[in-house]
Amino acid sequence: MVAGSALQRTLQIARGNPSGSVGFLLVLVIVLPGLLAPVLPIADPNALNLAHRLQAPDREFLLGTDQAGRDLLSRILWGSRESITIAFGAVGFGCLVGVTLGLIAGYMHGTIVELLITRVFDILFSVPLLVLAIAVMGIVGSTKLEVWGFEISNAMKLIALIALSFAPALGRVAYASSLVEARSDYVRAKKAQGAGWLEIVFLDILPNAIPSVIVQATLFVGVAIIVEASLSFVGLGIAPPTASWGTMLADARTYIFSGEWWIAVFPGLAICITVVGFNLMGDALRDLLDPRGSSRSIFV
Repeated sequence: MVAGSALQRTLQIARGNPSGSVGFLLVLVIVLPGLLAPVLPIADPNALNLAHRLQAPDREFLLGTDQAGRDLLSRILWGSRESITIAFGAVGFGCLVGVTLGLIAGYMHGTIVELLITRVFDILFSVPLLVLAIAVMGIVGSTKLEVWGFEISNAMKLIALIALSFAPALGRVAYASSLVEARSDYVRAKKAQGAGWLEIVFLDILPNAIPSVIVQATLFVGVAIIVEASLSFVGLGIAPPTASWGTMLADARTYIFSGEWWIAVFPGLAICITVVGFNLMGDALRDLLDPRGSSRSIFV
């Protein structure tokens, strides 16, 4: 009964938002095989096979091989795991930091706390994401770091850096919602009952800010994938031999005009499909969660 109702509701949402359904399918095509890569019957992504180097797509190698004879299909699937992990990690960490600060700033409107938080957001907003990422990664390097006995991998550095860039935008979304909710009657009632600001911010205001944050976060997943691929492309991201879409494109530069088109086309296509998919999902969520939109009727 519950499962049937959930299925009916899902189909209703899909009919009302065909672009969102397309986006979900595009993401599923890339993400699901990547998650299942360890159990799929595919070749080792780092196994060298010089006898089959630069082999065009055929029955044995569906997407061809690269300059070292490595199976491109396997490397693309394993590379999606790195990209998706970093993208979701960065967006999740950015939400944790940005939304928390944004909610607090909105609730404490007119105080020095609001001023400090919003000024920090403004400073971070003023620095272009890719420029900041290249500068920081160029300084700290693309090798593992050891800080106070803890080993920090390159993926962790990328997650922290991208999250730092996303936090202001996500915080602004939460800040706008918190400003409105902090002046509502139910918040005044909670204060009159003696509720503390932590309880009000995270148990009452946060749930009302979540829909807007989810929309923005979904769009940022695609941005994070592009940033990770860009850094890996210039040698500041995922270090070889680990499969990464950015490093695969970097390796393909030499063969763009020599006829081995598949080396650059398929990794680039994987990035395009994933980013477009998340953008379509984000646009659909914006329509679904916008209380002023006509699509709201599917929830009632």
